[in-house]
Amino acid sequence: MQTLWQDLRYGLRLMWKAPGFTAIAVLSLALGIGANTALFSLADAVLWKTLPVKEPERLVQFNWEAGRVFRTTGMRGIFVGGFPPGRRGGSSFQYRLFEKMREQKDSAISDLFAFARLGDWNVQVDGQAETAGGQVVSGNYFAALGLQAAHGRMIMESDDDPAASPVAMLNYRYWQNRFGADPAVIGRQINLNKVTFTIIGVTPPAYTSTMQVGQRPDITVPIAFQPVLESERPMMDRPGKPGMWWVNIMGRLKPGATIKQAQETLDSAFQAEALAIMPPPKKENDPVQIEPQDYPHLVALSGSVGMWEMRSIYSPTIYILSGVVFLVLLIACANVANLLLARAAMRAPEITVRLAVGAGRWRLIRQLLTESALLAIVGGAVGILFALWGKEALAAMGVRGDFLPEGMEYQLDWRVLGFTLGISLFTGILFGLAPAWRATKLDLTSALKESNRTGSSISRSRLSKVLVIAQVAMSLVLLVGAGLFVRTLRNLQQVDVGFNQENLLNFALHPGSSGYKDEKLLQLYKQLAARLDTLPGAQSVTFANVPLIAHYMNNTAIILPGETVKTDAQHLTNTQVVRENFFKTMEIPLLRGRGFTEQDDQRAPKVAVINEELARKFFPDEDPLGKRVGFDEETVGKIEIVGIVRDSKYDGQRSELQPLIYTPWRQDSRENGEMFFSIRAMGDPIALTNTVREYVREVDDNLPVTDVKTQVMQSREALTQERLFAGLLTFFGGLAVMLAAIGLYGVMAYSVAQRTQEIGLRMALGAQTSNVLRLVIWQGMKLVFIGLIIGAIGAYALKQVIESQLYGVKASDPVTLVAVGVLLLLIALLACYIPARRAAKVDPMVALRYE
Repeated sequence: MQTLWQDLRYGLRLMWKAPGFTAIAVLSLALGIGANTALFSLADAVLWKTLPVKEPERLVQFNWEAGRVFRTTGMRGIFVGGFPPGRRGGSSFQYRLFEKMREQKDSAISDLFAFARLGDWNVQVDGQAETAGGQVVSGNYFAALGLQAAHGRMIMESDDDPAASPVAMLNYRYWQNRFGADPAVIGRQINLNKVTFTIIGVTPPAYTSTMQVGQRPDITVPIAFQPVLESERPMMDRPGKPGMWWVNIMGRLKPGATIKQAQETLDSAFQAEALAIMPPPKKENDPVQIEPQDYPHLVALSGSVGMWEMRSIYSPTIYILSGVVFLVLLIACANVANLLLARAAMRAPEITVRLAVGAGRWRLIRQLLTESALLAIVGGAVGILFALWGKEALAAMGVRGDFLPEGMEYQLDWRVLGFTLGISLFTGILFGLAPAWRATKLDLTSALKESNRTGSSISRSRLSKVLVIAQVAMSLVLLVGAGLFVRTLRNLQQVDVGFNQENLLNFALHPGSSGYKDEKLLQLYKQLAARLDTLPGAQSVTFANVPLIAHYMNNTAIILPGETVKTDAQHLTNTQVVRENFFKTMEIPLLRGRGFTEQDDQRAPKVAVINEELARKFFPDEDPLGKRVGFDEETVGKIEIVGIVRDSKYDGQRSELQPLIYTPWRQDSRENGEMFFSIRAMGDPIALTNTVREYVREVDDNLPVTDVKTQVMQSREALTQERLFAGLLTFFGGLAVMLAAIGLYGVMAYSVAQRTQEIGLRMALGAQTSNVLRLVIWQGMKLVFIGLIIGAIGAYALKQVIESQLYGVKASDPVTLVAVGVLLLLIALLACYIPARRAAKVDPMVALRYE
């Protein structure tokens, strides 16, 4: 400890005596460590955090996976949508299956509980209408998690009964924001989807949904009341019986039990229900014999509890960004290593004397590594400041709310600070070991005879050159990645979506959640349409059940002419229920046939309009006009195709053109409980917002208007991840190039200083300024060319990592590679030119006397 303290004091004195060296080294490390710390805080929040509950390590999330042989037909009775194309499993189960699993007596699970996130509910408090995120849970949910209410009490088993009084819990943040943290809220009544609930408690401040860490549903109610809240979409047979709604299932392991035991004991109930719903077909009736073991089976997961959805969506992005910031750190380390090599050359006489008077080589290496670690720790401390700024920058760039859930907390806690300390020490060893090893590898006899200018010329240091080459190569990789994502973003922004996005104001209404249905719902839309049609400054007003370019979709299997539901293939097709003026308002051209009219109501024959892609795919060699299709047994052969419109993008700019069928809202009431309105404005659409809210209140003052935004804003939000990638990679790529340029400049400047006498001699013997410029510049550019070649190979290797994230450009795109290569060459040329220009101005007489 005494010698360590001596080494630290000596290292601090050296840093104080060389402020320029210290500032450059600390700043380089701070940028690299700060970027890694900021991203680690994000990764920690997404990939590693656990639920803030009692003993989260004992929680188990249940999913299901398909067996070796599976079917789509017939499996919808137990799984959400059966098996969609390409999907081999899921996490949603029927509630009745949850009850079957809970009946298992010999289970390794002490508590099995269910929950489901239901989206937004229409809420009325003190006569004011608004929306709030809702969640339903089984009666043992909070007890199984080991949570206590912040105020009032938690939902209990006795509350989870259709015959019980409806009760609700408020999320802590919702309680603070909506009710001003008033304790007197306990016992008050709140209206959810026109059903009255009594507020019984407030969740703990740290509570987040078990479906997703960071997600905080505003209101939680017992699962028994889901059928009442979802009355516009019947989800159960009848009150009091096991329901058909979908839930997520989680459990808590008994002490000493394993996940495998939990999976095995509950899987029997799971498969029994599957076999009861779809028995194995007899061999004589089906060429494929399905055995019980081939059926879907239960999968118990522990490590992803509360994170199953977020991790699957965001982990690839975070891993890519982690690789990017780690490359930046390596470039920073290479920079500092080059600085240390230069300083080692200057300290060669000192190290030689130390070795000569008896200092051991390992003792000197320890001293030098202590100095490196000290630099890294100071750089890490400054890096925390950059990380704090970077965290806010990530939030400003839309990471929270768009890229991540609004409630997600990514902060610099003790784990993040521990990571910063660890990575600081790691980088101290990483960039300090090679220079320390090289600095102490001296032949004392020859070293004592040499002058300090020739002891270890940095211009001849292979290690220094390798570091410069590595910096250039890594910078090229980062810049190529940035260029590819910038081009991807530009390509997506220039995609022809098939309709005019300008001057459109969008908003959503959820009358189905307020009790509207059937004829009452149709009358409401008629009143709203009639009132909004008189809106000053609006050209036209329309609505549809699916918003465009919002990562929102609805699809079903259509039945083509000559097919039946029972025997022939089904064809998955996107659907859109629209007002009769939808195509005119959105400016989607009608190519053939006719559009919809007000006469296409419930009394008229059913009609539909299709897009070009559906016509190409399902009617390649015939005219689709006049053909009759269907959606189910009730409508098979009854829906006549009366028109064809131009193709348009549906759920997002990335999606390929897909078959799309439009039906008139007066005839198709299957999905009318929620509608998305679009207003074509004569001027600025945002200026219509307040008037729109006023007009809707005139029709029904308890109907909240939500998701108000322009279509341009909506399309921009659909590209949040692409903007984030392009912005971050451009920033980190620019940072890498700046560090590489500084490193190259430092190497060349030190090389010129070491060769001052040689350059003076050359000029004294007749060398021209241009000769010296070419000599010095070529010395640096050789390293750059080698780095570019290696970097090009590395950039090509990125293909497997980022190909799926790109759009309209290949990972091996030569244009991007050449453009980035030229940019790096120009920057490197400038970094080499400045020291070369200084070398060309050397006075030969001064240089010859230089020592």
